[in-house]
Amino acid sequence: MTRRNLLVGAAASAAIASGAAAKDPLDDACALIEKATSSGEVSAAALYVRKNGKTFSRGFGRAKADSVFLLASITKPMTVTAVMALADRGKVSVADPVHKYLPEFIGGDRDSITVRRLLTHTSGLPDMLADNLDLRKRHAPLKDFVAGACKTPLLFKPGSQVKYQSMGILLAAEIVERVAKTPLRAFLEKEVFKPLGMEHTSLGMGRYKIADTAQCQVPTDDDWNWNSEYWRNLGAPWGGAHSTAGEVARFLDAFLHPDGRVVKRETAASMIVNQTGLKDPWGYGWMLKPGTFGKHCSPKTFGHYGSTGTVAWADPESGTVCVLLTTKPADQSRAGLLGPVSDLVSA
Repeated sequence: MTRRNLLVGAAASAAIASGAAAKDPLDDACALIEKATSSGEVSAAALYVRKNGKTFSRGFGRAKADSVFLLASITKPMTVTAVMALADRGKVSVADPVHKYLPEFIGGDRDSITVRRLLTHTSGLPDMLADNLDLRKRHAPLKDFVAGACKTPLLFKPGSQVKYQSMGILLAAEIVERVAKTPLRAFLEKEVFKPLGMEHTSLGMGRYKIADTAQCQVPTDDDWNWNSEYWRNLGAPWGGAHSTAGEVARFLDAFLHPDGRVVKRETAASMIVNQTGLKDPWGYGWMLKPGTFGKHCSPKTFGHYGSTGTVAWADPESGTVCVLLTTKPADQSRAGLLGPVSDLVSA
């Protein structure tokens, strides 16, 4: 090969490399969301990404970048944060048995369930009560769910395995209310949301009307679905919070870069490492299992999904933060949208 050919080949290779380097996976992520919203598959979505010192925020479909969505289970780490804030003050200990705070929660293996097991999905409680739909259909108050959770049969010996359980988070919320002597939604507003500048976040509807929020893509032939007055105002501590993508990112930052405003730095650090003592990892309220979020995320990544079609995660190694809120239920959007977008953002 001549010297001229060598030079041309090197220049071509450099151009190709330069083009490849310039291609941003975030563009592909946006294209994927744009395709879903343009086709009507997803009616609204909002994406917030912070990576490599740059911040990106955009709304898609019927949503703006700062539109309010029903978060579903991203609510869980918020509720757990309220518990840990009380623990920092010496008001609650994760090592205490639950019945110390909820005297009616007694009998059999319930006596061995600690607060820690409520927060790490190792309590043996079910995700939902057997009569969950009946409770919702009759617009039952949260106290009825609490009563049911206190007597429902356990699924396994406490501490023996990890099994996702919304009812454990419900009882953790009840502990907060009894110890703090204030409703959880008020406690979160004062002790978590305001300190973090989360002005558009609330458990329940807060100051918003349902029409001011993104509407979940669910059947509307009942009065207890995710868009109903009942559900949106119930303030379920396992899935009833509302927020924007940017403000969920602020919440993630409280653990990615803890500053003591909500919980102590060491407490925040303890919440994003495995606390189960078992093979399956779970932090205090946070999902930790490697591979749960973007396929390029580090093993230290923490976050949570929500059944309404939401995902939020942060990677301590890369510093990347990703929040994608949509209106399409996660069982229909996780494989085709929430997961792929996270893969692209983490690349």
